[in-house]
Amino acid sequence: MDFVGNHILSVSQFSREDVQRIFKVADDVRPYAMRKRITRVLEGAISSNMFFEPSTRTRVSFGSAFNLLGGDVRETTEVKASALAKGESLFDTARVLSGYSDVIVMRHPESGSVAEFAEASRVPVINGGDGPNEHPSQALLDLYTMRQEMATHGKTLDHLRIALIGDLKYGRAVHSLCKLLGLYDNISLHLVSPPGLEIPEEITDELRGKGHSVMPFHIMEDGIHEVDILYVTRTQEERFPSQEEADKYRGLFRLNQAIYTQHCEPNTVIMHPLPRDSRAQAQELDEDLNQNPNLAIFRQTDNGVLVRMALFALVLDVVDEVDNHAKPVTWYTAKRHQPL
Repeated sequence: MDFVGNHILSVSQFSREDVQRIFKVADDVRPYAMRKRITRVLEGAISSNMFFEPSTRTRVSFGSAFNLLGGDVRETTEVKASALAKGESLFDTARVLSGYSDVIVMRHPESGSVAEFAEASRVPVINGGDGPNEHPSQALLDLYTMRQEMATHGKTLDHLRIALIGDLKYGRAVHSLCKLLGLYDNISLHLVSPPGLEIPEEITDELRGKGHSVMPFHIMEDGIHEVDILYVTRTQEERFPSQEEADKYRGLFRLNQAIYTQHCEPNTVIMHPLPRDSRAQAQELDEDLNQNPNLAIFRQTDNGVLVRMALFALVLDVVDEVDNHAKPVTWYTAKRHQPL
């Protein structure tokens, strides 16, 4: 795709070559994300972060990514803090905010809402998550992390064996990730979910149509054998019709070190899009995994800044100018910003 000036709304926009392009730029901006160098390539540019659902990692990492490229960030974090609370339409909001911004990152609780907003925007819009539908930048950073983790074992994304575990029905990160995985060769997916939280059939049909192996499981221990990666996701309680309905799934799939040791291969990577629910009755990744060197969840979040820097650089057409606006960092020390 032509990234310059265009919206990033769905991973369906990307070819395998597009993903490789994003990852190449992410690799190139690593010195800036690590604070080893400073670039002011987006000095004077403004990104508007419009987050109408709770968010920590996505909102802050998008903001940090834009700041690290030299730009400024303006934020709205709740519907009640915006004119939408007064009845303003997404169309009007997009028209107004795109007059104040050079790029807009938006999260909204309704499927398709970000695409609707983008139709009226005069500047590029990046989807920060639209309800249970998609989360493109999360899927990209997850895939980038998988590439990095597999490389340490001499493997690539082709022939990847992965178990997706948890709420696969409402987990938008899982939906987008599956679409990206479909771009690669001979992927084996174990879809591990409680009955009633299975991944939508159109996603599995698409994967099987591309020749990938897709196997459903309802017992976690059965689905985590012989895979390279465990990708665990929390129950998306906010998507359920009621809290009572969501509570039925609390604590059903909880991975701890004992289960990992018994059922997984020694180098199986553990991932999670976060936040992980650390409450004892719901915890999907027990804290006794924190010392496991294969727990990649914090390397994952570090990679989010790289991928989002890459998206901004591509959409705003400054990829070739980043180094031209760079200088060394004088306050950097070896003890700061070390990779996890």
